[in-house]
Amino acid sequence: MEIQQTAVAGTMESSDIMVTISPNDGKGMEIDLDSTVEKQYGKAIRKTIEDTLKELEICHARVRAVDKGALDCAIQARVKAAAYRASGEQAYRWGDAVK
Repeated sequence: MEIQQTAVAGTMESSDIMVTISPNDGKGMEIDLDSTVEKQYGKAIRKTIEDTLKELEICHARVRAVDKGALDCAIQARVKAAAYRASGEQAYRWGDAVK
């Protein structure tokens, strides 16, 4: 999947994460994380973001994530929603199913 434009998913509410994805023009993956729990879970949050992008076959993207204590499932959902919006794809891959 290729990121075509900037897109956002999520909120700044407690237990959520706001993810902004934009093109990175062949420069790989850049993740900028601002989290209320970064000291405890920063590595795990970054890994969840990276793994979700790899699952979607995204190699080049700039990601800005503002986390307010989101669980892994919320992080994955927000990353996927932002990625699909940024790519313009219509065939969504939620888990193993294509819808």
